[in-house]
Amino acid sequence: MAEPLKNRFGPDVPKRIAQTIAQVHPKFNTHGFTTAALDGYEALELMPRARHIAAALRRFLPEDYARAGEILIDSLGAKLERSADNGMAPFFYLPHVLFVGAHGLDHFELSMRAQYELTQRFTAEFSIRPYLIHHQERTLKQLAAWCDDPSVHVRRLVSEGSRPRLPWAIRLPAFQHNPRPVIALLERLKDDPELYVRRSVANNLNDIGKDNPAILIATAGRWLKNAPTPRAALVRHALRSSIKQGDQQALALLGFGGKAEVKVRGIVIEPARVAIGGKVIIAFDVVNTSKKNQRVLVDLKVHYAKAGNKTGAKVFKLKTIELAPRAVASFAKSLSLADLTTRKHHAGIHKIDAMLNGHAVVLGSFELVKAKTPRHP
Repeated sequence: MAEPLKNRFGPDVPKRIAQTIAQVHPKFNTHGFTTAALDGYEALELMPRARHIAAALRRFLPEDYARAGEILIDSLGAKLERSADNGMAPFFYLPHVLFVGAHGLDHFELSMRAQYELTQRFTAEFSIRPYLIHHQERTLKQLAAWCDDPSVHVRRLVSEGSRPRLPWAIRLPAFQHNPRPVIALLERLKDDPELYVRRSVANNLNDIGKDNPAILIATAGRWLKNAPTPRAALVRHALRSSIKQGDQQALALLGFGGKAEVKVRGIVIEPARVAIGGKVIIAFDVVNTSKKNQRVLVDLKVHYAKAGNKTGAKVFKLKTIELAPRAVASFAKSLSLADLTTRKHHAGIHKIDAMLNGHAVVLGSFELVKAKTPRHP
């Protein structure tokens, strides 16, 4: 099982925050702050730890937010030099972001400046959201201005911070209901020169599609007209959830309209009975039964057993294939059944489908059982 993220956000974080603040604000009570921040710290997960530190900042920074905000800005270190492979280091600023999101709503200009600086060192996608809720028009105007900012991190904040369903963050109900103000921002960023920004635009559009599928399809169709290669890739990524659900409009936009004229054979699901923690091999062949070339999108859907005799499906991307008449393509996947922080497995029958251009073909099933507890002599 993967190491919990909280272990990489350890007790050294509040201690280092205290040091950076004391350097620009010598009156800062570093001992009192670290004592308060570390009280009960070990039992908390990542986000609660950051909120706990933010609460301690509120207690030990000056009561006047304007003064506290200036101190935080002055305490910030160097900006990120790249947009990828930064690891957990930028999470050092997560408490700063939560502080601004929770306490700065009455100081709009200062808070926008703080977030402008913070997003170039970590991200302000969490803190910008209360401003989009409580100061929607002013914040949208600020985000529109940032669409042309020279910093890739600031441009990404525009799209990432306005995602209606951003993970780990509060949702934006107004934009779930009417995403058109967000679409207007994404239009400005869809051809951004940086993949880092375009990928965020795709994630935002994917979010929008979960509440407004018709707007997603209309936007994707418009963007695909005479689309350069990077924008076409963006749209494919934005449509991924719709494709996994077998949405025929989304499939048609990507050239997979209609049911493929194919046959599935050579199905292997081994072992038929496996313990939690093991793995299953799934293999099958796809045969083109027509007399013409076919382009087929092949995915795998696993219907996981859940508690209470329920099931939950997950689609695994396999491959897009070009099949000549009577040609055969083989597929195989090793499915891990080890528990993860993001998925707990349950005993029961797990059904498996091949998804061919969004249409399900039943492959079979396997039974997942609880691992035996070893006996001690």
